[in-house]
Amino acid sequence: MDYLKELEGKRVHDHLDEKTAKPRCIWVPGPLIVGAGPSGLAAAACLKQRGVPSLIIERADCLASLWQHKTYDRLRLHLPKQFCELPLMPFPKNFPTYPTKQQFVSYLKAYADRFNITPVFNKTVVSAEFEQLGSFWRVRTTGLKSEEAEYACKWLIVATGENAESIMPQIEGMNEFGGPILHTSEYKSGDMFSGNSVLVVGCGNSGMEVCLDLCNFSARPSLVVRDSVHVLPQEMLGRSTFGLSMWLLKWLPMRLVDQFLLLMSHLMLGDTAQVGLDRPKPGPLELKNKSGKTPVLDVGTLAKIKTGQIKVFKAIKRFRHHAVEFVDGKVENFDAIILATGYKSNVPSWLKESDMFSEKDGLPRESFPNGWKGGCGLYAVGFTKRGLLGTSFDARKIAEDIELRWKAEASHLTAFPRAPPPPQL
Repeated sequence: MDYLKELEGKRVHDHLDEKTAKPRCIWVPGPLIVGAGPSGLAAAACLKQRGVPSLIIERADCLASLWQHKTYDRLRLHLPKQFCELPLMPFPKNFPTYPTKQQFVSYLKAYADRFNITPVFNKTVVSAEFEQLGSFWRVRTTGLKSEEAEYACKWLIVATGENAESIMPQIEGMNEFGGPILHTSEYKSGDMFSGNSVLVVGCGNSGMEVCLDLCNFSARPSLVVRDSVHVLPQEMLGRSTFGLSMWLLKWLPMRLVDQFLLLMSHLMLGDTAQVGLDRPKPGPLELKNKSGKTPVLDVGTLAKIKTGQIKVFKAIKRFRHHAVEFVDGKVENFDAIILATGYKSNVPSWLKESDMFSEKDGLPRESFPNGWKGGCGLYAVGFTKRGLLGTSFDARKIAEDIELRWKAEASHLTAFPRAPPPPQL
């Protein structure tokens, strides 16, 4: 028996049942989207363009909470704006080539307004599982005051992204250090570290840029470089390195484009290995394609490393009291530690499904461009390791796919736009 059809046409339960204390239940006629970041907004906009309504639920109190609450003040988009716009709406023409954090957030707010996207905030998903008997998704949430709610839907879109949770490595002796140890998600500005010796752990774009910011506020930063890393100029030949790479790939194989990028980088930046930044054997594009590891686009940090304003160290062996011992035996004193150790997906903690997403890293098992669709009406947007270009691809494909299914049920769903959830099975 199709429980959803049996229950359509009845009123939704908008409050807790006083006798049974069951959570309020909400039937979502269209897709339910988990996450109100750029990925969730893009999916909702593409669906709306095709006449499919959706509902976004978000654990934070605002759109794009990572951008608004967990990024440093000096952050700008690392790629030119034309590669970072969401579907159906370009950036304002008066925005610079590399928009600031504040400008990007204002763009996202304008995007939500344009497509009349109104997420339900402060809803943390506790679990989402597919009910085989009724062929629907049951999504349980909790709110600010621990109030529970339950959503039922035929289509579930996971838009929580690759950066849902901070990665906090456990290193021997961390409890002995005695000074502040914080993740870059808590870092705002080098102002609070002026005059201090600060160790930044991680040499990706965030770690490199935080080091530069610390220099600008008269701190004494050092950088832990555990692995090899590609450092490229942000621009080459008057064009963005990323844009130039995309153009060259239209005409040349990836191997030749990588050789060109490395040659230009050597001419413009010199031999980075001489300052402790060894390059991986695979070229920057090949490495990105295979592992998702993004090359660093230098915005001035390398020059500070060359002049000694930023010291480079190998991997950490252990922490001591206001000091760090490195694997090569060196011991240095530091006042604070900043962990630029990245983020991870949190999907395995709440999605009770293991076919589409890997339990190991929380990413779709199928690589781009095939990771956007799973079974039983499950979709993923923003897990491509290809930034906002990948997000736009996912959002368009998802909207196109759901539209076909929506149209098949359109007359029925329009007649009964809201229905209570299926009974407890």
